[in-house]
Amino acid sequence: MELAFFESDRYLSKGAAGHCRGQNLLRGDTGLANANKIKRPSLWARLRGRGAALVEPDNTSSIAFRTGRREDEDDAAPKMADENSDFLSTSFGLHARAFTLLPDPDFLYWSPGHKRAFSVLEYGIITRAPITVITGEVGAGKTTLLQAMLEKLSGDTVIGLISNAHGNRGDLLRWALSSLDVPCDRDATYVETFQILQNFLIQNYAEGRYTILVIDEAQQLTSEGLEELRMLTNINSGKDELLQLVLIGQPELREIINRPSMRQFAQRIMATYHLGPMDHKTTGEYIRHRLVHAGGNDDQFSDSAIELIYQFTGGVPRLINKVCDFSIVYAVTAGQQFVDEKIVHSVVQDGLLQGSEPMPANGEIV
Repeated sequence: MELAFFESDRYLSKGAAGHCRGQNLLRGDTGLANANKIKRPSLWARLRGRGAALVEPDNTSSIAFRTGRREDEDDAAPKMADENSDFLSTSFGLHARAFTLLPDPDFLYWSPGHKRAFSVLEYGIITRAPITVITGEVGAGKTTLLQAMLEKLSGDTVIGLISNAHGNRGDLLRWALSSLDVPCDRDATYVETFQILQNFLIQNYAEGRYTILVIDEAQQLTSEGLEELRMLTNINSGKDELLQLVLIGQPELREIINRPSMRQFAQRIMATYHLGPMDHKTTGEYIRHRLVHAGGNDDQFSDSAIELIYQFTGGVPRLINKVCDFSIVYAVTAGQQFVDEKIVHSVVQDGLLQGSEPMPANGEIV
C-alpha cells in the first residue's frame, strides 16, 4: 500500500481562540521531500537530556519541550573518545562515523518501510488523531523517525515525553503532568490531578497551542495504563482533540492492544504502522547510503560482505550499524579501506554480534 504525503492545510478546523488548527502544525512544507534536509541542532537531544523530573522550557528553541523522567535516570549518552573516532573515520576515508548506534535523523535512509511509517506518523499528527501508534522491532529505526518528525513541528507545539513509564492507577497521569511541566501537589487526589491536566490543556487550546504527549517504550505499559491513556483522550472540545497521544513501542505493544479487552482503546487509534526489518536489497542500499553520507564511497563494502551482514542481522538497522562499525575497525586494523566477506566473518566469529536472529522483512499498516 502506497501512501500520499499530506499537506497540512488540507486538515483545517477552527480552534477555541479563532486559530486555524493544523495550519502551522509542521514547519514549512510537509512530506518526505523535505524531511531529510533537516540541519537544525537536535531538539530530541534537548528533550531527553534533562535530568530533573520537572524542567523549564528551553528558551533557545521555538518549540516548548518538556520531559518526565525518573530523577535517578541517567540521560547522558556515552561519549566516544573523539581522537579514536576521528582516527578510525579518516583511516577509512570518512569525515564522520558512518554507523553509530545512536539515532541520528541526519543519516536517515528512507527505505520503503520508513517512508510509510513516517507518512503514517505525519498523517496522525496533522489530522489531530487522538492516538497514533508506531511499533517495530528493537533497533528498527522508530526513534529516528520520531526525531525527524519532531524537528518539523511548529513553534506553537508543546510536547511532553514519557520514557519508561510505570506504576499504578494515577501514576501515569502524574508522569504526563511532569513531562508537560505542570505542577501538581503530591497529595492531590486522582480527580484533582485529572482536573489540573484538563485545565492546562484547555488553556493551551484557547491560546492556539497544540499539546502532544509522546510515550516511548510504550510496550512497558500495562492494560490498565493504556486504559488510563484512553481516558485522557476524553478531554476534548467536541470538535478538536486537546491532547494528542503518540505511542512508540516494540511488537509486544501490538499484542496488548489486540486483546479483546482493549477494543475501546483500539478504536481511538486513528493512525498505526508496524515497522519491520529491511530486505536484502534495502540493506545494501542502506549501508551504501550511510557510507556516502559520511564522505566515503558506495563500494567500500563488497557485495558478498553485504550479503553476510544481511544474513547475520536480518535487516535490523541497529544490528547492521553494529556489524558495519566493527567491520570498519577490523578493516582499519588490517590496513585496508574496504570491507570484504572475510572481515565480516571475523566480526561475527569474535562474538561482537549478540542477539541477532534473522527476521523476515515486513512492514504493515494495521
